[in-house]
Amino acid sequence: MPTIRTETGPRGEILHLVPHQAAALPSVARRDLELAWEASRAASHHAPATETRLIRFSQPERPPLDLILNDSDAASWAAAIGGIVDLSTAYGISVCLRLLALVDLMGSAAWARAWFTISRSGLEFHPALLQAAALSPLTETGGFAETALRALLPGGANQWESTE
Repeated sequence: MPTIRTETGPRGEILHLVPHQAAALPSVARRDLELAWEASRAASHHAPATETRLIRFSQPERPPLDLILNDSDAASWAAAIGGIVDLSTAYGISVCLRLLALVDLMGSAAWARAWFTISRSGLEFHPALLQAAALSPLTETGGFAETALRALLPGGANQWESTE
């Protein structure tokens, strides 16, 4: 896959220019997703990132799709992930998007609550959820194709009742 160009935008934002759609990003190693989570969690104990990040995906015969990470946590996590994987590669962008999509999934999909634990010591993912998140296809908007992700979990998509 072609290299991702990274530039500084007119307002000081960091632009990651991806020459294809988000759905074309590769799967990643579960361990890299774990390392991304650990780096992101460690970054949350430091000063938040001040730069907005924008990931722009080229789309054939349509305007580009912009994913704007202007939330300070998301921008901080992206910066931390950039410290462990190269965000000038499709693989690095894929790791970043998969972690952000996983956090979004945890907050929005009730069925996912069976696959992680929150305690005083922090958040712990079930290894099967991380494996499914590492392998599941991404949508055109960089999120998870939930049905495909759920099918990768033990018991498949039909075991877990949807409350969506």
